[in-house]
Amino acid sequence: MKHTISVLVENHSGVLSRISGLFSRRGFNIESLAVGPTQDDAVSRITIIADGDEYTVEQIEKQLNKLVEVIKVKTFKAGECMARELLLVKIAAGADKRQDIMTICEIANAKVIDLTLNTMTLEVCDKYEHLKRFEELIAPYGVVEMVRTGTIAIQKGAEIIAPKK
Repeated sequence: MKHTISVLVENHSGVLSRISGLFSRRGFNIESLAVGPTQDDAVSRITIIADGDEYTVEQIEKQLNKLVEVIKVKTFKAGECMARELLLVKIAAGADKRQDIMTICEIANAKVIDLTLNTMTLEVCDKYEHLKRFEELIAPYGVVEMVRTGTIAIQKGAEIIAPKK
Protein backbone atom coordinates (compact mmCIF):
# COMPACT_ATOMS: atom_id res chain seq x y z
CA MET A 1 0.00 0.00 0.00
CA LYS A 2 1.31 3.47 -0.93
CA HIS A 3 1.69 6.02 1.84
CA THR A 4 2.23 9.78 1.59
CA ILE A 5 4.41 11.04 4.43
CA SER A 6 5.03 14.75 4.97
CA VAL A 7 8.00 15.67 7.16
CA LEU A 8 8.89 19.16 8.37
CA VAL A 9 12.61 19.40 9.10
CA GLU A 10 15.19 21.97 10.07
CA ASN A 11 16.79 23.35 6.92
CA HIS A 12 20.34 22.05 7.51
CA SER A 13 22.78 20.07 5.39
CA GLY A 14 22.76 16.32 5.98
CA VAL A 15 19.11 16.07 7.10
CA LEU A 16 17.93 14.45 3.88
CA SER A 17 20.75 11.92 4.08
CA ARG A 18 19.78 10.92 7.62
CA ILE A 19 16.13 10.55 6.67
CA SER A 20 16.76 8.51 3.52
CA GLY A 21 19.24 6.38 5.49
CA LEU A 22 16.55 5.62 8.04
CA PHE A 23 14.29 4.30 5.27
CA SER A 24 17.13 2.27 3.80
CA ARG A 25 18.06 0.65 7.13
CA ARG A 26 14.44 -0.40 7.61
CA GLY A 27 14.21 -1.87 4.08
CA PHE A 28 11.42 0.57 3.26
CA ASN A 29 11.51 1.57 -0.42
CA ILE A 30 11.00 5.23 -1.29
CA GLU A 31 9.03 5.56 -4.53
CA SER A 32 9.11 9.35 -4.64
CA LEU A 33 10.99 11.97 -2.66
CA ALA A 34 10.58 15.74 -2.96
CA VAL A 35 12.22 18.38 -0.79
CA GLY A 36 11.55 22.08 -0.83
CA PRO A 37 11.38 25.23 1.24
CA THR A 38 8.37 26.29 3.27
CA GLN A 39 7.13 29.76 4.17
CA ASP A 40 9.82 29.71 6.90
CA ASP A 41 13.40 29.77 5.55
CA ALA A 42 14.60 27.70 8.52
CA VAL A 43 12.19 24.83 7.71
CA SER A 44 12.04 22.46 4.73
CA ARG A 45 9.27 20.05 3.82
CA ILE A 46 10.02 16.54 2.63
CA THR A 47 7.24 14.61 0.89
CA ILE A 48 7.83 10.87 0.68
CA ILE A 49 5.74 8.31 -1.22
CA ALA A 50 6.53 4.77 -0.12
CA ASP A 51 5.07 1.27 -0.16
CA GLY A 52 4.52 -0.62 3.06
CA ASP A 53 2.00 -1.90 5.53
CA GLU A 54 0.49 0.09 8.41
CA TYR A 55 2.91 -1.37 10.98
CA THR A 56 5.96 -0.41 8.90
CA VAL A 57 4.69 3.15 8.43
CA GLU A 58 4.04 3.45 12.15
CA GLN A 59 7.60 2.33 12.88
CA ILE A 60 9.04 4.76 10.33
CA GLU A 61 7.05 7.62 11.89
CA LYS A 62 8.43 6.73 15.34
CA GLN A 63 11.99 6.60 14.00
CA LEU A 64 11.59 9.90 12.13
CA ASN A 65 10.28 11.59 15.27
CA LYS A 66 13.46 10.53 17.11
CA LEU A 67 15.68 12.52 14.73
CA VAL A 68 16.66 15.86 16.25
CA GLU A 69 16.14 17.80 13.01
CA VAL A 70 12.61 16.49 12.47
CA ILE A 71 9.99 19.02 13.56
CA LYS A 72 6.79 17.21 12.61
CA VAL A 73 5.69 14.06 10.76
CA LYS A 74 2.27 13.51 9.18
CA THR A 75 1.19 10.43 7.22
CA PHE A 76 -1.83 11.21 5.08
CA LYS A 77 -4.71 8.78 4.88
CA ALA A 78 -6.25 8.09 1.45
CA GLY A 79 -8.20 11.12 0.25
CA GLU A 80 -6.78 13.37 2.98
CA CYS A 81 -4.37 15.29 0.76
CA MET A 82 -3.98 16.80 -2.68
CA ALA A 83 -0.87 15.58 -4.48
CA ARG A 84 0.78 16.77 -7.68
CA GLU A 85 3.86 15.98 -9.71
CA LEU A 86 5.52 17.82 -12.60
CA LEU A 87 6.53 16.08 -15.85
CA LEU A 88 8.76 17.58 -18.54
CA VAL A 89 9.03 15.51 -21.71
CA LYS A 90 10.86 16.12 -25.00
CA ILE A 91 9.16 14.45 -27.98
CA ALA A 92 10.59 13.77 -31.44
CA ALA A 93 8.04 15.81 -33.39
CA GLY A 94 8.34 16.83 -36.97
CA ALA A 95 5.70 19.06 -38.54
CA ASP A 96 3.60 16.01 -39.51
CA LYS A 97 3.10 14.92 -35.85
CA ARG A 98 2.59 18.28 -34.15
CA GLN A 99 -1.17 18.62 -34.56
CA ASP A 100 -1.79 15.18 -33.03
CA ILE A 101 0.52 16.00 -30.12
CA MET A 102 -1.20 19.38 -29.62
CA THR A 103 -4.57 17.61 -29.42
CA ILE A 104 -3.25 15.30 -26.70
CA CYS A 105 -1.76 18.32 -24.88
CA GLU A 106 -5.09 20.13 -24.98
CA ILE A 107 -6.94 17.14 -23.53
CA ALA A 108 -4.26 16.53 -20.85
CA ASN A 109 -3.85 20.23 -19.99
CA ALA A 110 -0.17 20.11 -20.99
CA LYS A 111 1.80 23.11 -22.23
CA VAL A 112 4.39 23.36 -24.98
CA ILE A 113 7.40 25.03 -23.36
CA ASP A 114 9.96 24.63 -26.16
CA LEU A 115 9.79 23.97 -29.87
CA THR A 116 12.46 23.19 -32.46
CA LEU A 117 12.29 21.86 -36.01
CA ASN A 118 12.45 18.27 -34.74
CA THR A 119 11.29 18.33 -31.11
CA MET A 120 8.58 19.60 -28.79
CA THR A 121 9.11 19.92 -25.05
CA LEU A 122 5.96 19.59 -22.99
CA GLU A 123 5.10 20.39 -19.38
CA VAL A 124 2.25 18.87 -17.43
CA CYS A 125 1.44 19.02 -13.73
CA ASP A 126 -1.10 16.56 -12.36
CA LYS A 127 -1.72 13.50 -10.22
CA TYR A 128 0.65 10.56 -10.60
CA GLU A 129 -2.02 8.42 -12.33
CA HIS A 130 -2.79 11.12 -14.89
CA LEU A 131 0.89 11.61 -15.69
CA LYS A 132 1.30 7.87 -16.28
CA ARG A 133 -1.65 7.97 -18.69
CA PHE A 134 -0.15 11.02 -20.45
CA GLU A 135 3.16 9.16 -20.81
CA GLU A 136 1.33 6.22 -22.43
CA LEU A 137 -0.46 8.52 -24.88
CA ILE A 138 2.66 10.41 -25.87
CA ALA A 139 5.08 7.41 -26.02
CA PRO A 140 4.23 6.38 -29.61
CA TYR A 141 5.44 9.78 -30.85
CA GLY A 142 8.98 9.10 -29.65
CA VAL A 143 10.08 10.26 -26.22
CA VAL A 144 13.59 11.68 -26.53
CA GLU A 145 14.00 12.67 -22.88
CA MET A 146 11.77 12.77 -19.83
CA VAL A 147 12.07 13.99 -16.26
CA ARG A 148 9.60 14.00 -13.36
CA THR A 149 9.68 15.68 -10.01
CA GLY A 150 8.74 13.76 -6.93
CA THR A 151 5.21 14.10 -5.64
CA ILE A 152 4.36 17.02 -3.40
CA ALA A 153 1.26 16.97 -1.22
CA ILE A 154 -0.74 19.26 1.01
CA GLN A 155 -3.54 18.40 3.39
CA LYS A 156 -7.10 19.15 2.31
CA GLY A 157 -9.19 21.58 4.30
CA ALA A 158 -8.19 24.20 6.84
CA GLU A 159 -5.87 22.03 8.95
CA ILE A 160 -2.14 22.63 8.43
CA ILE A 161 1.09 20.88 9.21
CA ALA A 162 3.11 23.47 11.07
CA PRO A 163 5.94 23.47 13.56
CA LYS A 164 4.89 23.56 17.20
CA LYS A 165 5.47 26.99 18.65
